[in-house]
Amino acid sequence: MAERSAQAVWHGNLRNGKGSLRLGSGAFEGQYSFASRFEDGTGTNPEELIAAAHAGCFSMALSAGLTKAGYEPTSIQTQARVYFEKAEEGFRIARIRLETDAEIPNIDEATFQTQANQAKSGCPVSKALAAVPIDLKANLKR
Repeated sequence: MAERSAQAVWHGNLRNGKGSLRLGSGAFEGQYSFASRFEDGTGTNPEELIAAAHAGCFSMALSAGLTKAGYEPTSIQTQARVYFEKAEEGFRIARIRLETDAEIPNIDEATFQTQANQAKSGCPVSKALAAVPIDLKANLKR
């Protein structure tokens, strides 16, 4: 079983503190703060990292499904948007929107949409986030 890790460090109180996030692989290290999470401040935030993980996972799952079905994808570009909002019980991720643009030779629209929906429900990050509504807009580029 593969094990992946990341580390977060936070200093100070919520409003005025600051922190850093580091991936176990060393591929990314960045700062985060109250302003970068709840406002429009500089730095990253946990929801942005979830969006990156989801976009990457979905793209790979779509590629794998297409390949297994006999198609050779030329390119798959996915943007994930994580909608973070204040709710009565505190903050929550309200929904996630995946939008993908894919170039796949010799595939019809219906087959492409089926593959995209299977990737949305089958990618491990989608499964981990199953408590959150996830919508998908899949665009087949010709």
